[in-house]
Amino acid sequence: MGETTEAPQGKTLKLVLLALNCAMLALGTCGGPLLMRLYFLHGGARVWLSSGLETGGWPIIVVPLVVAYFRRRAAEGPSARLVLMDPFLFVASAVIGVLTGLDDYLYAYGVARLPVSTSALLIATQLAFTAGFAFLLVRQRFTSYSINSVVLLTLAAGVLAMHTSSDRPAGESARLYYAGFFMTLGASALYGFVLPLVELTYKKAKQAITYSLVLEIQLVMCFFATAFCVIGMLINKDFQAIPREARNFGLGEARYYVVIVWNAIVWQFFFLGAIGIIFYSSSLFSGIMIAVLLPITEILAVICFHEKFQAEKGVSLGLSLWGFLSYFYGEFKRAKKEKKQQQQQETEALQQGRP
Repeated sequence: MGETTEAPQGKTLKLVLLALNCAMLALGTCGGPLLMRLYFLHGGARVWLSSGLETGGWPIIVVPLVVAYFRRRAAEGPSARLVLMDPFLFVASAVIGVLTGLDDYLYAYGVARLPVSTSALLIATQLAFTAGFAFLLVRQRFTSYSINSVVLLTLAAGVLAMHTSSDRPAGESARLYYAGFFMTLGASALYGFVLPLVELTYKKAKQAITYSLVLEIQLVMCFFATAFCVIGMLINKDFQAIPREARNFGLGEARYYVVIVWNAIVWQFFFLGAIGIIFYSSSLFSGIMIAVLLPITEILAVICFHEKFQAEKGVSLGLSLWGFLSYFYGEFKRAKKEKKQQQQQETEALQQGRP
C-alpha cells in the first residue's frame, strides 16, 4: 500500500496554488449553475446535453499537461514519461468518472426544474455527506471547530428548505418540481461520496502524487464522465435536437452556442478547483469551500434572474459565513499548535545532542 507523497515545494508556493484552486472552484461553483439555468430559462430542454457540458471541457486540461511534459523533458531528457499514472490510478479515475457522470445528470435534472437558489440550498447538504464519507473512507479528523462548521452549514440549508415550495416556477407541476428536488438531493449525496473517494485514491496510490498527476486524474475522470453522458445524449437524440433548439433559443442562435461553450469551460474550473483543493488540503475542506460559496450563488441568482430572496436566505447566508469562519479559525489554531510542538521537538533534539 503506497502513501501519498507530495512533490517538494515551499509552503508559500503550496498556499499560492491552494488559493488558485480556491479561485477556480469559486468561479465554477458560482458561474456553472447560473449558465446552466440560463440555458433552461431561454428554451433549452436537453438534460443529458447539460450534464455532458459539466465535464465536457476536459480537453482544456491537455494544455497544462503538455507544458508539464516539456518541463519534465527539459529536466530529465528523452527518458521523461509522457503519461505518469499507473494502471491502478487509471482504473480508479475511470470508476470515479462514471460516478461523476451520473452525478452530473442528477444535478442537471434538478437545475432544469428548480430555481438556482433552491438547487443551491439542496447542494449545501453535500457538506454533511462529504464529512460522513470522509470519516468512513479516509478517517478525517474532526475538531470542535470543523464539527461546528458542518452543523452551521447544514442548518443554513435547513433554514432555506423551510420555504422551498414557494419557489416553484410558474406552470410547473408539483410532480416535476419534487422530482427535481429529490434528484438534486441525490446529486448532493453522490458528490459528497465522490470527493472523499478522490482523496482515498490519492492515499492508496503506489506512486508519488504531483499536481501533474492530479491533472491526469482529472482528465481521465472527466473523459469517462462525459462518455457516460454522451451515451445518454445518443439514446435521447440530443445531437439531432441541438440545431433546432439553437434556432428557437430565446437569446438567439449565436448566443445559444456561446452559452453552451462557456458552460463547458466554467464547469471545468469547478472540477479542477475541487480536486486541486483535495490535493493541497482535504476533501472536507473542498466540501466546505463549495458549501460557503453556495449562498453567493443564490445572491447572484436573485440579481441575474430576479429570483425571490426571502428572509430565510439572509439567515442562511449568515449561518454559512459563520460556519466558514469557524472552520478557518480551527485550522489556524491547529496550525499554530503544530508549529509550537515542532519547535519544542527541535529544541529537545538540540538539547539531547549536546555533549
